[in-house]
Amino acid sequence: MSLARVVAVAPGSPAEAAGVRVGDEILTVEGRPVRDVIEYRVLTDGADPVLELRRGGLEVDLEVAKPEGVPLGVEVASALFDEVRTCDNHCEFCFIYQLPPGMRRSLSLKDDDYRLSFLYGNFTTLTRFTEADLERVVTEGLSPLYVSIHATDPDVRAAMLRNRRGATSLRWLRALLDAGVEVHGQVVVCPGVNDGPVLADTLCGILDGYPELAEVAVVPLGVSDHNPEPRMRPHSRAEAEAVLDTVHAAREVFRSVLGRPLVHAADEYYLLADRPFPPAEEYGDFAMHEDGIGMARAFELEFRGASTEAIGVQPGFFAWVDGAPAEGYRAPRGEPAAATGTCGLPPAGPGEGRAVRLRPRRGAAVGILTGPYGARVLGPLVEELGRDDVRVIEVPNRFFGGNIGVTGLMVGTDLAEVLAREPEGDRYLLPDVCLSRGVFLDGTSPGDLPRPVEVVPTDGISLRRALGDPATTVAAGAVTGQGAGR
Repeated sequence: MSLARVVAVAPGSPAEAAGVRVGDEILTVEGRPVRDVIEYRVLTDGADPVLELRRGGLEVDLEVAKPEGVPLGVEVASALFDEVRTCDNHCEFCFIYQLPPGMRRSLSLKDDDYRLSFLYGNFTTLTRFTEADLERVVTEGLSPLYVSIHATDPDVRAAMLRNRRGATSLRWLRALLDAGVEVHGQVVVCPGVNDGPVLADTLCGILDGYPELAEVAVVPLGVSDHNPEPRMRPHSRAEAEAVLDTVHAAREVFRSVLGRPLVHAADEYYLLADRPFPPAEEYGDFAMHEDGIGMARAFELEFRGASTEAIGVQPGFFAWVDGAPAEGYRAPRGEPAAATGTCGLPPAGPGEGRAVRLRPRRGAAVGILTGPYGARVLGPLVEELGRDDVRVIEVPNRFFGGNIGVTGLMVGTDLAEVLAREPEGDRYLLPDVCLSRGVFLDGTSPGDLPRPVEVVPTDGISLRRALGDPATTVAAGAVTGQGAGR
């Protein structure tokens, strides 16, 4: 098992007073080895915890004087100290298999770890879930979790996951719900595989077997030009319309039986079908915003001033926890890291998502960089301003190709091609959601672009401020998510 390595010690913290140093490795807390930041948080929450550290090859015991509930003041290198539980499914639709050649190796890691589901909102299929995992989830209150359903028919689900355990692993979903765990579900729809009657059957199966689910997201398959599976293809407009019809019919059934609609279609379906998005109130508290559910309506509320706070990421219990890296799904906007990718793509890292103070450049035109889906939502909002000094710059995704059009998957090579045709001297706003630890998914960085860009957090409130006063905190761009999960 790897160890928790200290990467930062807060000035004036109990850890600094006790002598904890950057580079220390935490062997045990209170005599117990820790597997992940969840256990670390529980064990260090008490008064005066004793840390066993490894420092320069020597073992050191330190007692940290602090009251119960006061953070230790230590940031560790990762959320998991043991090995990530990797995915043993072989889904035809997995986006990891569709990455272009030559990308960094870390992007190819497929996880199916319930701890990352709790910490960052990653979706798990539960095919590697165990009784011990269930006991820990219930005992430690690891809620909410996020589960990939895809189909409730056992044979269809097993075939989609290419894993025979897929036929039976939803029994763990039932057990989680019986234990009172909050669970959000996802169905990635693959045309010709689990759409049509299969999707209708799945939604009926959810009502019959899992009505306690908090919400269910129905998202379209993302297909890159590097997809190796001949059955996997993008939705046609007619197929997108059919999915919406099925989802809307199910919503009315759920509403009449459960008193709530339960299931939501991703924003992309409405864009594909050229239909209006549902009213904002249909999305409740936008709990599945990061799965592409209600992103457009949330952005509109923010941009038009109907929301005084950014809706975006829904922070969970571990958003503030001492030792949990401020990255991924549960990181609040405006902190040193921002949104996650999907299906194993790593979260953003330190330096992204910060509020940026800019020197005003009066009279400079503004170009807002965004993906094709984002441009369709952002364009009309910018037009409402009636200004000729602001434009939306759509960046086609040639790196991934296929139907990949979300802002979060923009890469430097595509941005460079577009920016090279744009005038010098303008302000270019680049949303932080397309960066991970300061680099794009293709390994390039903002410094490689032919025009200076302002890397900014993503929400409509900040964008409106940016366009009104360049000296204030600014943000731009991503308004829809890609359903490319497991």
